[in-house]
Amino acid sequence: MTVSKHSEAQVMAALKQVEAGRTAEDVAREYGVSKHTIYAWKAKYGGMDASEAQRLRQLEDENSRLKRLVADLSLDR
Repeated sequence: MTVSKHSEAQVMAALKQVEAGRTAEDVAREYGVSKHTIYAWKAKYGGMDASEAQRLRQLEDENSRLKRLVADLSLDR
């Protein structure tokens, strides 16, 4: 999983701007990402607030770490 250079608060701010009527292209240019990234953020984080998005990222990181641990243990077997 790649590490985002944008915090959850920045992602939520970008999504709020799109919901307020700005175009995805304008918001993407402002944040230095592609318009497709804005749409991906909307699909992933749409309807969440910053704390929920942060918790989601923590759970995804923990899940990734646990999957690696299981893979390492099964290789040792």
